[in-house]
Amino acid sequence: MLQNYVSKKAIIRGTVRFEGNNLVLGKSEIGEGSYIGFNTIIGYPSKRSFSSLGVMPEDLSVLDGLSSGAKIGSTCLIRSGSVVYEDVVIGKRLVTGHNILIREGSRIGENCLIGTGSMLDGSVSIGNNVRIQSGVYLPHGTVVGENVFIGPYACVTNDRYPVSGRLTPVVIGNGCVIGANSTLISGVRVGDNSVVAAGSVVTRDVPPNMVVLGVPARIYTTREEYEARRKKHEQGV
Repeated sequence: MLQNYVSKKAIIRGTVRFEGNNLVLGKSEIGEGSYIGFNTIIGYPSKRSFSSLGVMPEDLSVLDGLSSGAKIGSTCLIRSGSVVYEDVVIGKRLVTGHNILIREGSRIGENCLIGTGSMLDGSVSIGNNVRIQSGVYLPHGTVVGENVFIGPYACVTNDRYPVSGRLTPVVIGNGCVIGANSTLISGVRVGDNSVVAAGSVVTRDVPPNMVVLGVPARIYTTREEYEARRKKHEQGV
């Protein structure tokens, strides 16, 4: 029989469905109507929490005691194999693929999508209505605005000269489109309503309302022209 471990300190609001073999640790809170997939962990302790022990715990009650918990909003769907660390706050109606990772300190707005195998690898800030496709990597400090689309296997970095010890996060503005397999180099700012074409490597700031393309990425056209071309494409013209 599939089993769950739900901390006595956790708050489960209303009806929440668990597929089985889930861990809900610490003072985690899960909102009404959410669905937690098989082999998912909510509230996994951070490295800092583990450092107080010196060794990895063998007992779930010890693991539970290390965790400050995570907060999951209502009507979320978190699919199997996912790990949500402690000190994560997720808004309403998040939908995930399988095997995602959300590290401690991350904040995710409402009505978001995070695709299979994507990683928020540190304190990442995600606005409302953001669609992150499969295999996307967002490191510590990344900021993503609202109404953003990030294509599959896009990669954001936060250290321009690894391993320098000086992290300079990427900021992606509102309404941006980040194409598949693109790379955003540490410290760049992508202006509101800009588009990064698939496969591009962005090494400098992108002005608002522009489309950039290439390696390294350069201004190609405007967002207005992009929208005109997209409309023709949708109409099959």
